[in-house]
Amino acid sequence: MNQPCLRIGLPSGSLQESTLDLFAKAGYQITGSKRSYKPAVDDPELEIRLLRAQEISRYVEHGFLDCGITGKDWIEENNSDVELIEKLEYSKSTSSPTRWVLVVPWGSAIQSVKDLEGKRIATEAVGLTTRFLDSRGVSARVEFSWGSTEVKVPELVDAIVEITETGTSLAANNLRIVEVITESYPQIIGNRESMRDAWKRSKIQRLVLLLKGALNARDKVGLKMNLPENKLKDLLEKLPALRNPTVAPLAQPGWVAIETVIDEKVVREIIPELKNLGAEGIIEYPLNKVVY
Repeated sequence: MNQPCLRIGLPSGSLQESTLDLFAKAGYQITGSKRSYKPAVDDPELEIRLLRAQEISRYVEHGFLDCGITGKDWIEENNSDVELIEKLEYSKSTSSPTRWVLVVPWGSAIQSVKDLEGKRIATEAVGLTTRFLDSRGVSARVEFSWGSTEVKVPELVDAIVEITETGTSLAANNLRIVEVITESYPQIIGNRESMRDAWKRSKIQRLVLLLKGALNARDKVGLKMNLPENKLKDLLEKLPALRNPTVAPLAQPGWVAIETVIDEKVVREIIPELKNLGAEGIIEYPLNKVVY
């Protein structure tokens, strides 16, 4: 009997490293050359395909892939008929969404979308841009750009629509954002026929649970300590960041063990306070997954 298998597409390029890191925290070790189309994974029920994010929704729609991770923007750009399973809030270098922005040179006379009437715009996201302009009642020529879009203004086109996460690169190229067209997070999507298969749906749901757990653990740490029982109320009142800690009695009378999950950024403030309250044996440890 053939072993069941789920074929999943993961984005290559700018999202590749952060996606593979997310899978590693979820418990899946994906190995092989970064240029490999078919990397190995330590789950025999998974087959990984590394593809351009721009293409993944089409391959999922047509059944070459059972599911995949790609941006909401590319699903909309391709107008793909797929099942949206879960939004995954991560990006290349931050937890913020990427943005498609309408951009002009700093010295351009264009100040609003209306000023683009009759102008030329270059972008990789022709469909997104055209629908945006239509929604504003603006008629402009939208051209597909193969890349290096920012170098085309103002000599070749009047404006560009480009993807950005922080805006740093645009500013470095002396470009100004006129308006944000859309924001996008990666989404895990499924082929509609595959999602009707009970085994594949269950496998995808288990995978999503672990990926969401890995995202929940981002920027959080575990903290445990021993504390005199008569100081417990003071600790909870003084340190509201320690929400709903687990409290258990120790063998030594009058002492309790406390364990909790908190934001990593507040640890440096909290640990000295814990020590002042009489806490001992304070241990901070990293987390891979937090499942709510």
